[in-house]
This record gives sequence, C-alpha cells and structure tokens, in this order.
Amino acid sequence: MDTEIKIPSVTAVSDIVQQLLDIMIRLRHPTRGCPWDIQQDYQSILPHTLEESYEVAAAIEAGDFDQLQDELGDLLFQIVFYCQMAQEEGRFSFVDVATGLADKLIRRHPHIFTESSTATKLDAAQVVDKWEAIKQHERQQKQQHSVLDDVPTALPALNRAAKLQQRAAHVGFDWSSVESVLDKIGEELDELREAINSGDQDHMAAELGDLMFTAVNLARHLKFNPETVVRSANSKFERRFRFVEQTLQQQGSSCAEVDLAALDQAWSLAKHSGL
Repeated sequence: MDTEIKIPSVTAVSDIVQQLLDIMIRLRHPTRGCPWDIQQDYQSILPHTLEESYEVAAAIEAGDFDQLQDELGDLLFQIVFYCQMAQEEGRFSFVDVATGLADKLIRRHPHIFTESSTATKLDAAQVVDKWEAIKQHERQQKQQHSVLDDVPTALPALNRAAKLQQRAAHVGFDWSSVESVLDKIGEELDELREAINSGDQDHMAAELGDLMFTAVNLARHLKFNPETVVRSANSKFERRFRFVEQTLQQQGSSCAEVDLAALDQAWSLAKHSGL
C-alpha cells in the first residue's frame, strides 16, 4: 500500500513563491530598494552562496532540523537573488530555472515518468547507471564528448576527485576491489618517501597529490563521501584538541608551556574518554 504524501496546495506554493520573488524585486529596486542588495552582482554573492551551502551541511551533520529549515531558506534566497539579477539582464527568470529543473528530473527518471517504460522495478544501482547514460547523452548533445566534461572545477577538491573517479568508473576505468586500492596507496606512499628523500619540492607535491587522490578512491570504494569523512575527522580533532587545552588549563598550564610528551598524554586521555 502506497504511503500518502501530504503536500501543500498548488495555490499555497504559488503564493509564497510569488511573495519571495516580489520581495526580491523590491530589494533590488534601483531607487527604493536596499542599498546593499542593489550593489550586488553574481561574483559578490557567490561567497555567500558557498557559505550558506556549508551551513546547510553543518545543520544536517548536527541533526538540527530547526536550523536546517532556516539554512535552507537562506540557500533558497541565494537562488532567488541570482534569478532576479538574471531577469533584470534579460537572461532567464526563476520560472525558467524551475521549469528547466522539472524537465530535467522527468527526462532523467524515465522509469518513473514514462508510462511505456518497462524499467519500473530498477534497483538503486541500476537507476544510477541509467542516470549516467542519460547524462552522457545530454553531454554529447552539447558537444561534450568526454565522460569527464562538465565536472565543475569549483567543486571542493576532494569531491571533485571522487566525481572524476566515478565518471571514469562508469566506463570501466576503476580498481576491481578495495584491496587493489589499498595496494595502490602503499605504492603511492613509497613513491612519496622517495620524493621526500630526493628533496625535490615539486616531486613531493606531485606524489602527495597522488596519495591523496588515491585515498579519495578508497573512500569511494568504501561507499563514503570523502568530504564528509574529512569533515568528520576535522570535528573529531577539534573536540580532542579542545579537551587537551581544557585539561592543561585545569592543571594551570597551556599547550605552549608543556612538552610533546605531556600533549600526547592529554591527547590519549581525550581518545580514551570517547571524544
């Protein structure tokens, strides 16, 4: 039995979207708008968009859904802002963006929206394969013939590495097992040691990059998002290091005043405390 999904009425959605668009028009009005909003352009807004995206991620990682609702609103504001600037220049509108998205979702889910489709029982892996095949067809229509075309260069480096590897894997260019990737990591680590011994800075940087790129491959084979894994490691380090600082402070000292052995001892205590 299908679970009933309750969604707002079309009228309610239309009304609130129109209110958002009207607010943005007013904020950008050349004589009666907000001075800050009027001054903005695509480049000046971009850092705010990236910041809002990471704040969405932080809310999800914290499991704070009240905060997530607020941050998603802030991210939506960024989209409305870009659309208003584009409409002022006669490029496209919010409706154009939403229409394009709807068309793309339908086009990329033929197993859901095409009545004649016989692939309604696809599993998740088959859906991904079909999705990639459709995207590759779209790239060819855009005269983009490489499977690596349109992987955004602005992606965080770890995520872009995983995306490039994933694209290559879809055409068979991939390690056969986790063990193969681990062996490659060992190989890259040996090459990095050689580079360090040579004292060649460029060689060291190249080999270190290869090692990190292979580590991303390992994350992908283990079904982890590398950016998420490193963000989690960052949070763990921060918790433990703050514990070290607090522990030393309670002892009337600080990190700068003790030797490495004392720091290691406090760090071990942080680990054993479950942080």
